[in-house]
Amino acid sequence: MTEFDNREEAFERRFAVDEEIAFKALARRNKLLGLWLAELLGLAGAEARAHADALVAAQVGNPDPESVFETIRARLAARGVEMSENRIRRKIAEVAAQARAEIMAGR
Repeated sequence: MTEFDNREEAFERRFAVDEEIAFKALARRNKLLGLWLAELLGLAGAEARAHADALVAAQVGNPDPESVFETIRARLAARGVEMSENRIRRKIAEVAAQARAEIMAGR
């Protein structure tokens, strides 16, 4: 292999690792958001975990933060829970940072 081939292969490996981390962080973010949302809706235990898992499943393959925002807002509205758009978006950003940190730490 030439030096160029080695560098190309290294870049491809790094890209694959970065994509895997991004996918895991997104799934973790959605799980954490699902648990937070479940708590707001008064769910606990297995019901809360099932709710969080459903949010993760609904968002698989859709990294758009707007999609998860709309889902959260709709579920809150359906239960009559009022929350500002800004608060929801801040929570999404906060949980995204937490999820990425957890994944990077190997948790």
